Amino acid sequence: MKTIDLETFPRRSHYEFFKSYAYPYMGMTANVDVTNLYNAAKAKGGSPFLAFLWAAATAANSVPELRQRIVGEGIVEYDHCDTAHTVALSDGTFVNCQTDCRRSFDEFLSYGKQCQEEAKHRHGFVQPGDDETQLIFVSSTPWITFTQVIQPTPIPADSNVRIVFGKFFEQEGRKLMPVNIQCNHALVDGLHVGQFFQRFQELADSV
Repeated sequence: MKTIDLETFPRRSHYEFFKSYAYPYMGMTANVDVTNLYNAAKAKGGSPFLAFLWAAATAANSVPELRQRIVGEGIVEYDHCDTAHTVALSDGTFVNCQTDCRRSFDEFLSYGKQCQEEAKHRHGFVQPGDDETQLIFVSSTPWITFTQVIQPTPIPADSNVRIVFGKFFEQEGRKLMPVNIQCNHALVDGLHVGQFFQRFQELADSV
């Protein structure tokens, strides 16, 4: 982790402008071709969701701005950000599950499944005392092929990146999945979101 020097920070004026907003977030939704990811996960007996999670988390961590967080009056940049994603329970509720994507695709499928099973046996959505600053929040709505998402956010505003996967659909023999990403505009611009989607697609194509 490093502390950003605001005196030399090229986006200092943008940071100071947007951090004062009550709702400083910007978000975008785009369709990602997840055909190869889906097929690779199925061929290995793994979860397509975990395949999508691996690609999204790896892509997000490849963009430094998506690893930056506002802490107090300054900015820190983490070396790596873990994910916290929702895991459905049989009673219709869900729990929080944290994962570290710094594994190969194959390793992550089995590791992620183990993390999810362990999370199901914990009580409560989040654990008392958890520090969520470093996390990337990931969720899924596999029932809806959405075109837009509005996510709940705290007051005062935080700077965690939020990602949501929608229900994929078939188009010309390919599986396309809507992916929404929401970021704090004090730290992240459209350029950085574009870099995230580009890297996500590269990873999805390469498995």
